[in-house]
Amino acid sequence: MGTLTYDSKLTVSLDDRVLAHLQPVIWSKLRRGEPFSFTWTDPMRPGLGRTSVWLSPNIPLAFEYFGSRAPRLNPLWLDALSKAANSPTGLSIVPEPEAPEAP
Repeated sequence: MGTLTYDSKLTVSLDDRVLAHLQPVIWSKLRRGEPFSFTWTDPMRPGLGRTSVWLSPNIPLAFEYFGSRAPRLNPLWLDALSKAANSPTGLSIVPEPEAPEAP
């Protein structure tokens, strides 16, 4: 489990694989100067439903990974997360699509 820290105040624990897919999507949006919302549920914090934050280039973010090896990225998942980030409701963690089987 890695962590995403928002504005040095709010930390969420996420699986390293999820975090590794969120990072390029978030960096891409912020690099273009595009603020957007990010909403997630945190099953590790009982009693809390959803958390939603406004991400913009001037708010510090930190991605910290538990494992030392970067997972292989699924381009289909990156695309699905990017589409979510560009939607009116903003980025949310969508299920990872399975890669099509090779013929």
